[in-house]
Amino acid sequence: MKILITDYDFPDLELEQTLYRAAGVEVVVAQCRTEDEVIAASAGCQGLLVQYAPVNAKVFAACPEIRIVSRYGAGFDTVNTADAAAHGVWVGNSPDYGVGEVATHALAMTLSLLRHIAFYDRDIKAGKWHFSTAGKIQRVGDMTLGILGLGRIGKRMAHISRNSFKRVIACDPYIIDGDFPAYVDRVSMEELFAQADAISLHVPLTDETRGLVNASMLGLMKPGSVLVNTARGAVVNIDDLLDVLDTGRLDSAALDVLPVEPPEIDARIVHHPRVVLSPHAAFYSVVAEKELRRKAAQNLIDWSLHGRPTYAVVAGN
Repeated sequence: MKILITDYDFPDLELEQTLYRAAGVEVVVAQCRTEDEVIAASAGCQGLLVQYAPVNAKVFAACPEIRIVSRYGAGFDTVNTADAAAHGVWVGNSPDYGVGEVATHALAMTLSLLRHIAFYDRDIKAGKWHFSTAGKIQRVGDMTLGILGLGRIGKRMAHISRNSFKRVIACDPYIIDGDFPAYVDRVSMEELFAQADAISLHVPLTDETRGLVNASMLGLMKPGSVLVNTARGAVVNIDDLLDVLDTGRLDSAALDVLPVEPPEIDARIVHHPRVVLSPHAAFYSVVAEKELRRKAAQNLIDWSLHGRPTYAVVAGN
């Protein structure tokens, strides 16, 4: 078997190379940014290991020998799954590698906003030293946390947050009532945005969720509330979010993910005084990174040995 690692931003690929050497898999490495680059680099390959490179019908049509694509990450929006299914190509991912890390990061961002930690830090560095410089702070124990998306990460977020907040509510139309923890109240999306003091997003990026958090939904949020996104950047309409922040209706927002990564240094989002950013790092710990890479790489080995990846998103033929 021969595979292409289309692109990566890890310091090296020794972990993947070690796994593939042991399995007798030939590896080609590139840094593809376009479909044409993927097509050119994947000659003779049966599998792709993808981070951010786009893979869709154009690639599958040009490279019919490709029978499986595995992606670094739980999300798989860089791979067009409908196109893969139409061409009978397996798609795999790494769905459970960093659940605790993302939930912890989301909670840390939420509490940082509600306690104004980043804003205090900014004020101190500007020569201001007083508990009131960052504005009024309400008691977290009196607040409601809203979670949009109650999958693995959303459930973990609810679990680790429940003792900090008075109430935890969640919306997920794809989860049955029996899968909602007893300490989480099920609400509609409109009720979630209207009732929560802090909203944390934990949904995948799909046609349904792209731009879901827009001016209409943000307009439902309580005055002084906060928004946290550790899911996918394009779930939030950034211009709408910044416009609402500018009105003063929302207190602040914390974003680990953006529609364009990295953002331009002079982008409005980068310099907004009520926004806290991290560089798509919620998944990261030393252990989680290794787990992510091992599971994504192993999908291709498992397919070569058993005809299917361990973590299948699309079943091929």
